[in-house]
Amino acid sequence: MRNIKDTGLIQEEPLIFELGRQGRRGYSLPRWDVKEAEPTDLIPSTLLREEWEGFPELSEVDVVRHFTRLSQWNYGVDSGFYPLGSCTMKYSPKVNEEVARWSGFAGVHPYQPEDLSQGILRLMYELEGFLAEITGMDHVSLQPAAGAHGELAGMMMIRAYLQARGERRKKVLVPDTAHGTNCSTSSIASYQMVEIKSNEKGVVGPEAVASEMDEEVAAIMVTNPNTLGLFEEHLKEIAEIVHRKGGFVYCDGANLNALMGIVKLGDLGVDVVHLNLHKTFSTPHGGGGPGAGPVAVKKGLAPYLPIPVVEKVGETYRLNEDRPQSIGKMKAFYGNFGVLLKAYAYILSMGSEGLRRVSEMAVLNANYLMKRLKGHYFLPYDRPCMHECVFTDRFQERFDVSTLDIAKRLIDYGFHPPTIYFPLVVKGAMMMEPTETESKQGLDRFIETMIEIAREAEENPELLRQAPQKVKVRRLDEVLAARKPKLKWTGEK
Repeated sequence: MRNIKDTGLIQEEPLIFELGRQGRRGYSLPRWDVKEAEPTDLIPSTLLREEWEGFPELSEVDVVRHFTRLSQWNYGVDSGFYPLGSCTMKYSPKVNEEVARWSGFAGVHPYQPEDLSQGILRLMYELEGFLAEITGMDHVSLQPAAGAHGELAGMMMIRAYLQARGERRKKVLVPDTAHGTNCSTSSIASYQMVEIKSNEKGVVGPEAVASEMDEEVAAIMVTNPNTLGLFEEHLKEIAEIVHRKGGFVYCDGANLNALMGIVKLGDLGVDVVHLNLHKTFSTPHGGGGPGAGPVAVKKGLAPYLPIPVVEKVGETYRLNEDRPQSIGKMKAFYGNFGVLLKAYAYILSMGSEGLRRVSEMAVLNANYLMKRLKGHYFLPYDRPCMHECVFTDRFQERFDVSTLDIAKRLIDYGFHPPTIYFPLVVKGAMMMEPTETESKQGLDRFIETMIEIAREAEENPELLRQAPQKVKVRRLDEVLAARKPKLKWTGEK
């Protein structure tokens, strides 16, 4: 095995308050040729900040170097492997970022008239068509700003449809392997959440759904592939059970990176699905936003789509707000357009064959990682996975080493840890999603490191319990940090 112990130069960096020196300036202005005014002459006193003793004064180079060094402490997919499970932290082509910066797109004002926005409207109209084709649905709204926002739009449309039929259903079925947002969304949409237990294979069984399905159930919210990285193989049969009782099938499409070009969810009986463009379609994920969560529906729900709806009349594109059954606006203006633009460019550049290849490589990489690590870490569901796989710390528990210890030790080797302790149905879970953008060489380096950590857990467990050691800050009291965060500078470290 090659030497995988990483070392490197770590530059110390004080707080910006400690860098400041009285009298330093980061600007140079000409002499004023007017009388100096007091701040209260120009701004109401209620809007003025009180003087802050110790406010840092720095030169331009001080500021530039400080924030440059801080940026070098950051970790992202451009820095290295980022195996967060259920997040699809894949590399996004930079060419799509360049397209999004073109002035003809970036300079568009949301109040610009429709006759001056024909190119923009055409792009959105065509993107809706692409996403409908990929998912096997009939209509798409690009308005929701994120995945959970798309979920809410979908459940609001289901609710509006049922109310129009005079039905007042109360419950939504949510499998224990669904994303946590599914539970929140059903509650916000005023439904009672009923949990469906997955079976011994890690998927939802038709019999479990049938036992809970009745005329009070509005929908089932299924994540497919689910949070165990497994394909819900009974989804079509489940959809038939739900439809027979007049309910809807909502699919959380956040994990579409394993399915696009291979499976059309609409063919499996899905009525509504949202997509996370910032996970699958070329917007960098994990920076706090913006995102986009388009929602796709079958034609029966189309009258309830959020307004305005992009339409094509002859050769002209327009935004139609005259839709009396609509659930209304989900967002001011029309979603996060830059994210929509990057998704459009990504789909055009990849084509149908390229999108299918993305899914194939994502599934191949996940199964390769699972196969190599099986035996070193416990695999609760030993079967082919989709885009991600889930291990646990059961083998390491006998050495008093936990999932958290393993994750912290990975940092010493220069890797961002995977998602840990999720999904909740697996004790001590480590959920890893390599995505299609990682090479075999990169995966092998991560795999060798994980194997080395498993050896360390057996031979030197105290080393893991004290990790990380090669970083700026050692292991923190994460509970204290969450409950009593320091959000204001007090002069104390």
